[in-house]
Amino acid sequence: MQIGESFVGEGAEAAHVNTVLGSRTGPAGTAWATALATPRAGHVPFVAVLRPGLPAKPMTLFVNKAAVETTTHADLTWGAAQAGVAVGVMDAVAEGVVPADAVDELVLIAAVWVNPEAADAELVYANNRSATASALRAGAAGLPSAGEALGARHAPVNPFYTPPGDV
Repeated sequence: MQIGESFVGEGAEAAHVNTVLGSRTGPAGTAWATALATPRAGHVPFVAVLRPGLPAKPMTLFVNKAAVETTTHADLTWGAAQAGVAVGVMDAVAEGVVPADAVDELVLIAAVWVNPEAADAELVYANNRSATASALRAGAAGLPSAGEALGARHAPVNPFYTPPGDV
């Protein structure tokens, strides 16, 4: 099983994608099927498609991290972000990050943050495409290293938090 993470962009259109790639017959497959079969209010996992009737390969379950509440947020989640994730998966396959000859034995779970305040569909698409491919690359490479994570432990920072005194 490969687990990846990526954050791309800034502001409301930034994309944060977590990926879990693994065998259909292993724990990733069980998690994939369970998540698809157990939607809850505001969070309805769905298969990411390149166009209706043409899913990304490996089969990719899009799991939204932000509850969908407005029409604009729904359109960006199910439209631009889904398209970005689906194409990002296929970019990773085209690059050989995900082996093309194994896509029918694998499943992918993509947990995706689409900010409810996002408005620019093209930026949402581009950032999710890039973040998905980047998360899959990180998962394939086993990144980050333990040393890199240990090195950052005294200076945590993210788009929502900067410790006092840090710029």
